[in-house]
Amino acid sequence: MDTSSQASASYGSAPGPTDPPQPSYDQLTPAQVATGGAAIVANVERVIAGQSSVIELGVTIFLAHGHILIEDVPGVGKTMMAKALAASIGAQVKRIQFTPDLLPSDVTGAPIFNQATRRFEFEAGPIFANLVIADEINRASPRTQSALLECMEEGQVTVEGTTYALPQPFHVIATQNPIDMEGTHALLEAQRDRFMARISLGYPDEAAERDMVRARDLGEPIRAIGPVVSLTDVLRMIQTARSIYVAEPVRDYAVALTRATRRSPAVVLGASPRAAVHLVTAAKARAALQSRAFVLPDDVQALAVPVLAHRIMATNPARGPEGMAQAAAIIRDCIAMVPVPVPIQR
Repeated sequence: MDTSSQASASYGSAPGPTDPPQPSYDQLTPAQVATGGAAIVANVERVIAGQSSVIELGVTIFLAHGHILIEDVPGVGKTMMAKALAASIGAQVKRIQFTPDLLPSDVTGAPIFNQATRRFEFEAGPIFANLVIADEINRASPRTQSALLECMEEGQVTVEGTTYALPQPFHVIATQNPIDMEGTHALLEAQRDRFMARISLGYPDEAAERDMVRARDLGEPIRAIGPVVSLTDVLRMIQTARSIYVAEPVRDYAVALTRATRRSPAVVLGASPRAAVHLVTAAKARAALQSRAFVLPDDVQALAVPVLAHRIMATNPARGPEGMAQAAAIIRDCIAMVPVPVPIQR
């Protein structure tokens, strides 16, 4: 249901007395966020052709300060998209290739004995960056995957009883192959729940695939792109997205959609309360990227599948891409069942 044409004071009114105070420092307007977001999307499209909607979704989740899971079959550009998004932002970027023999300390870091001082000193691992590309995350053991739990939820690492803060902003963009591929380990339910959204690229259309092959004849397009948004501006864009107003009926709608997944007869494990929080947060970022200072039910609907589908467990789960399609269909059924809030005419 398209409610964008029905936006009224019930969706876009000023924050009430119970809403958190707005930041007092120099903040971007939603229009400026939209301009910056469009620049990032256009830059990534120079590398990944024919995937505008997927790229826009990735930028939305990034500006919602969320972690992204890109899942698809090998060779469709998962890692390239993650690299292109990272290259478009003036931030510290590190990449971790997950393999079966990767240890947790290879991710977080570990105390190393310093011969000069005769003391153990912490040597930070590659997780200490603004943007971490976790490539083929489901090829590592569950033990190593678990090393990311504290990092992704709390923005910190605890080693030998000492806690180290990670740089801010901190984002993980993970790629994974379908779980029925050889040598993969399904992500733990708690691990999947840390990702704000799951994205699938799919195969490009014929014209986009021809363009991709032609572009590779001239070299690697990823080498030709650079940052289009500074780290300072990214922080301001994220803060602006956080400040977008959400009317109570729209917030309740997001909660109702999340709770509907737990009542579905097709599901044995529904989406968590964290999923409802992520759904509202992502909807705020989508509104900002569309130059709006308030969230519409359309924003919640548009993000329900990528934010909720990877968190549910079907009663009779399919595997691989079929499992992703099955979960998406369940979420769409929930959307069809939950009434959309109607704006109050004033």
